[in-house]
Amino acid sequence: MSQTLSASTLLAVPLAPLAGAIIAGVFGTAFGGNLLGRRLSHSLTIIGVLVAFILSVMTLKSVAIDGARFNETLYTWMTVGSLKMEVGFLVDGLTAMMMCVVTFVSLMVHIYTIGYMEEEEGYNRFFGYISLFTFAMLMLVMSNNMLQLFFGWEAVGLVSYLLIGFYFNKPTAIFANMKAFLVNRVGDFGFILGIGLIAAYAGTLNYGEAFAKAGDLAKLNLPGTTWMLVTVICICLFIGAMGKSAQFPLHVWLPDSMEGPTPISALIHAATMVTAGIFMVARMSPLFELSDTALSFIMIIGAITALFMGFLGIIQNDIKRVVAYSTLSQLGYMTVALGASAYSVAVFHLMTHAFFKALLFLGAGSVILGMHHNQDIRWMGGVRKYMPITWITSLLGSLALIGTPLFAGFYSKDSIIEAVHESHLTGSGFAYFAVLAGVFITAFYSFRLYFLVFHGKERYDQNPDAHHGDHHGAHDAHDDHGHGDHAKPHESPWVVTVPLILLAIPSVVIGFMTIEPMLFGEFFKDAIFVNLEKHPAMEELAKLFHGPAQMALHGLMTAPFWLALSGVALSYYMYMVNPALPAAIKRNIMPIYNLLDNKYYLDWFNENVLARGARMLGMGLWKGGDQKFIDGALVNGSWKVVGWVSSIVRRLQSGYIYHYAFGMIIGVFVLMTYFVWLNK
Repeated sequence: MSQTLSASTLLAVPLAPLAGAIIAGVFGTAFGGNLLGRRLSHSLTIIGVLVAFILSVMTLKSVAIDGARFNETLYTWMTVGSLKMEVGFLVDGLTAMMMCVVTFVSLMVHIYTIGYMEEEEGYNRFFGYISLFTFAMLMLVMSNNMLQLFFGWEAVGLVSYLLIGFYFNKPTAIFANMKAFLVNRVGDFGFILGIGLIAAYAGTLNYGEAFAKAGDLAKLNLPGTTWMLVTVICICLFIGAMGKSAQFPLHVWLPDSMEGPTPISALIHAATMVTAGIFMVARMSPLFELSDTALSFIMIIGAITALFMGFLGIIQNDIKRVVAYSTLSQLGYMTVALGASAYSVAVFHLMTHAFFKALLFLGAGSVILGMHHNQDIRWMGGVRKYMPITWITSLLGSLALIGTPLFAGFYSKDSIIEAVHESHLTGSGFAYFAVLAGVFITAFYSFRLYFLVFHGKERYDQNPDAHHGDHHGAHDAHDDHGHGDHAKPHESPWVVTVPLILLAIPSVVIGFMTIEPMLFGEFFKDAIFVNLEKHPAMEELAKLFHGPAQMALHGLMTAPFWLALSGVALSYYMYMVNPALPAAIKRNIMPIYNLLDNKYYLDWFNENVLARGARMLGMGLWKGGDQKFIDGALVNGSWKVVGWVSSIVRRLQSGYIYHYAFGMIIGVFVLMTYFVWLNK
C-alpha cells in the first residue's frame, strides 16, 4: 500500500461541503432567485458532507493502518522576501482524527436539521451556512501552515456569527452573535500577535519549518524585556485559544450563543469550533513544550474554567444552557490536559466529548420539539414514556459525560485526572482539585437535568408562560424560553432520532476501542511532541495502563467514580425524593445563588467597566486627541499661526514709498550699530 496520500482526494474533502454550501446558499435562497427547493438543497449539502466523511474515513484508515502521511503545498499565494504564504495540507494522525470527527458530527447535524428546521423560512440558508462551516473547519484542521490556520480560524468565527444570529429579527440573537464576534476578536488579537512573532523570528509560517527552529527561538528574549520569546509566543497563541475554546474570562459568549438554533449548538459549540483552540495548542506542542510558564498558565486557566463553569450549570433552568455550561467545563478539562503536556489525552477527550456532547445537544433539541418548543426543565417531567428513543440516547450521553466506566467519557476524563496528578508544574495542585471536584459537579447538574426532564411528575401543563395553539414556524418561537403548550409530548421524527442513535454508539464504545493506540501507541507519534524528561505525565500514565477492560474495572474503585456516583445520588434525592430541598437551600444561600445567577457578574463587568471604559477612551481620543489636538492644534493651529503672522506682516505693506524708505533707513541704522558693536 502506498505510504502517501492523493492531493486530489484530500482536496475533495473540504471542497465537497463548499460546493454544497455555494449551491444551496446561492441558488436555494432569494439571493439566487430561489431556484432550488428545500429537498434538493438539503440533499446536495448532505451529499457534500457525506462525500467528505467517506473520504475522511478512507484517509484515517490509510494513516492508522498503512502509515500514510501527506505534507505538501498545493498553492503559493504570494512570496514576500523569504516569507511564503501558501495553501497546503498536513495529514497525520491528529488531522485524520479531526477530519472524521468534524465530518461525522456535521453529517449527523445535517440529517437532524431536516426535521428540526422543517418549519423555518431560512431553511436553505441554514443548510448553506452549516456546510460552509464544515468547509472552514476542515481547512483549519488540514492546514500545514499558520496562514491557512488563521483563514480557517476566522472563517469558522464568521459563520458562527451568521448562525448564532440566524433569527436576525430577534434582538437577543443579534446581541448574542455580536457578543460572540467581539469576544472572539479579543482572543484573535493575541493569536495574530503570536503568529506574527513566529513569522518575524522564524521567518516562516510553515509548521515543520517553524518547529525546526523552535530551539533557536527558545534562546531569544523578547526585545527590550527579560521575557523568553517562546513564552510570549505561546501565551499569545493560547489567548487565541481562550477566545475560540471559551476559556475564562473569554468564555462569556458561549452560553449566549444558545440563542441560535439547536443544530448549530451541537455542531459549533460542542464538537467542532470550540475545540479549534485545543487542536491548535496540540498542533503547536513543539513550541509549548519549551515554556513551563506558558503550560502553567494554560493549566490554571483550564482549571478555573472546569470548576467555576460547572457551578453555573447547577442553577440553569434552560435545557440548552445546562448543556452549554457543561461544554465550558469539559473544555476546561481539555485545557488542563494541555497544560500537563498530555496533549494526546486532551485531543482524545476532544474526540469522545464531540460525540456525547453533540448527542446531548441534539437530544435537548429533540425534547424541545417534543415539548412544543418549551425549554424550561422546571416544566417538563415524565417525558421518558412519550419519547423513548430520546430518553435512552440522552441517558447514554449523560453516562458518558459523567465518566461512567466503559463509556467513552470515562477513558478520556480519568486519563486527564491522572495526567494532572502526575504533573509537577506550578498550579497542578489546584488543577487536580478542580478536575476532581468537577466530576461531582458534572454528575450533579447532568442528572439534575436528566431527572427533571425524563422522570418524576409531569409538569408541562403547569408552565405559567405556556401558550396555546399550533406552531407555524415563526422564528421567534424556535429556541425561545418558556414556550410550550398543554399537548402531551411526542417522539421526534426519524430524521431527528436516527442521528441520536448513531451518535450514541460512539459515545459508548469509542473510548474502549481507541484509548490504547491514541494514548499509548504511535497514532500521534509524529503529530504531537512531548519532552518526557521535563514533563513525564504521559510516561507515568503508560506505566499504569493495563488495557481498557482493566482500566474500567479499576475505575470502579477510584475517587472519580464515587464522586460521580455521589453526584447522581444527591441529584436524585434532591429532585426526585425531596424536591422541596433545592428551594430551601436557595433561600439560605441567596447571596451565593445571586452570584451564580449573575454569572459571577462578568457580563456586568464587561458591559459597565470594560465596554464603558473603552467607550470613554475612544471618546477621549476622538474629542481630545483627534478634534482638539490633531485637528485643533496641529491642523487648524498651523494655519491660524500663519494667519496671525500674516496679519502683522500685512500691516508693514502699506504701499507708501516713504514708509519703505523709512524702513530701509532703520535697517541700515540697525546694521551699522551691529557691526560697530562687533568691532569693539
